[in-house]
Amino acid sequence: MIGLMHYLTVAAILFTIGVLGIFINRRNIILMLMAIELILLAVNINLVAFSAYLSDITGQIFAMFVLTVAAAEAAIGLAILVIFFRRRGSIAVDDVNRMRG
Repeated sequence: MIGLMHYLTVAAILFTIGVLGIFINRRNIILMLMAIELILLAVNINLVAFSAYLSDITGQIFAMFVLTVAAAEAAIGLAILVIFFRRRGSIAVDDVNRMRG
């Protein structure tokens, strides 16, 4: 049977991959956004796992709020990337430092 520790292990692995994805890959902003999504997914797994373990629905409600924030972050992040690509011609993170005003 799959217990709480299995879910926490999977969430810890996803969280670690997300953090490493942010720190190792500083060149491509799309991969950085994907790493942030992995971190939010790990948080959702923890919330739902503890919610089921404690027989309380509060964690599942918070997970829905996190999903809403993740969807908004992805939409706004991709919109900023499209505008940035139209102006600069690339989406390299190093070019973001040149944006002023």
